[in-house]
Amino acid sequence: MLALRSIILDQDKDISETQKWGMPCFCYKKKMFCYLWTDKKTDEPYILMVEGKHLDHPQLEEGDRKRMKIFRVNPNIDLPIVEIKCILQQALDLYKEGVVKV
Repeated sequence: MLALRSIILDQDKDISETQKWGMPCFCYKKKMFCYLWTDKKTDEPYILMVEGKHLDHPQLEEGDRKRMKIFRVNPNIDLPIVEIKCILQQALDLYKEGVVKV
């Protein structure tokens, strides 16, 4: 979880960290960006992308959510850093390009 936190915070100087609903929440210019949490059934961590509906990546799961998608992280193998950074950058671009109002 600490490595994921570091990767998220390193993506942009305008990403800040807070806590919402008991979860670590990351904001881009004070607008909710993503969360870190663990699956209650598997106890494995995931990154929840707030504006996931705008993101198209094969490893993002929508589930029953309409707006958000999650990226599951297997804690037993090396972090897929390239994929994580790619998803985070795609999400940041939504905010920077005005798709999501900041």
